[in-house]
Amino acid sequence: MKWQWTGLIVFSLTLLPAGLAMVADRVPYRLRARLAPVRARGAALLLIYATVPVNAVPRLAGASPDTTLVCTAAGGALAVAGALVLGTATWRTGRVS
Repeated sequence: MKWQWTGLIVFSLTLLPAGLAMVADRVPYRLRARLAPVRARGAALLLIYATVPVNAVPRLAGASPDTTLVCTAAGGALAVAGALVLGTATWRTGRVS
């Protein structure tokens, strides 16, 4: 149980602020050359971040195994959606991340 809390805290402190800053188009100018579609990458980062709370919160709340399984599947779908958004964004610009 402590690993779920640790993962939730670490990902909330790292990926959430970075994703929100990228979606708001607040990226330092020296990084813009490497991060071509900034908003799309921010959206992908937020979708990948959303996997953690969707997966960890039901486990921490002591939900039934069926609910936990459904939330884990939903978290996996969010991660795949984030990867697809990131892949589409880099494919459209022709840049490799």
